[in-house]
Amino acid sequence: MCERDAARFLAEKFTSLLLGLAVPPLLGAALTMTGLELPALSSALAWAVFAVVTWVAPDLALRDEARKRRESMRHALAGFADLVVVSLAGGAGVTGALTDASGTSGSWAMTRIRHALRAAALNRRPPWTALGELGERYDVPEFAELSASLRLAGSDGARVRGSLAAKARSLRTQHLAELDADAQSATERMSLPVVLLFAGFLLLLGYPALSLVLSGL
Repeated sequence: MCERDAARFLAEKFTSLLLGLAVPPLLGAALTMTGLELPALSSALAWAVFAVVTWVAPDLALRDEARKRRESMRHALAGFADLVVVSLAGGAGVTGALTDASGTSGSWAMTRIRHALRAAALNRRPPWTALGELGERYDVPEFAELSASLRLAGSDGARVRGSLAAKARSLRTQHLAELDADAQSATERMSLPVVLLFAGFLLLLGYPALSLVLSGL
């Protein structure tokens, strides 16, 4: 999904692990030279935790990148379906509408869709097959639904416009719902810092009065 070589990724993981194993002893030696003595048990525990974190960090970064790419592909598909419907309304055929819609943007996701359709045309394969395979690769089930609608269009062209229009509305509604959920999640995450800031402000105002009361007892 992230188009990264497995050998390169493993090399990145081992490099990160080596840094996790080498940095804490060097840091401990530097602190010892300055006269600061660290507890052996705490130092060993911190060393182990740091090594585990450096080993797992590339995996977490890769999963986050895959999640972002999956979301980007899903959002691009919503716009792509709308553009296909517009092209069909203008009188274009199914293949022409797909080609025109995929060429309207230079984003990463739309470029992958355009390349998949071009490869399908060169190999004389149906475009909906390429879209279905693209959905399997990037784990986006909406591609399979769009592919099924296009496969229906291949056998009954009169129904393609309505089917794709309904699918485009569904994808657009889902996209807007995801954006709304992300916005609400961000708002909830911001509420905690505001509450902590307000509590600190109240503590700052009340501490002098509380100090005077305690000192007068």
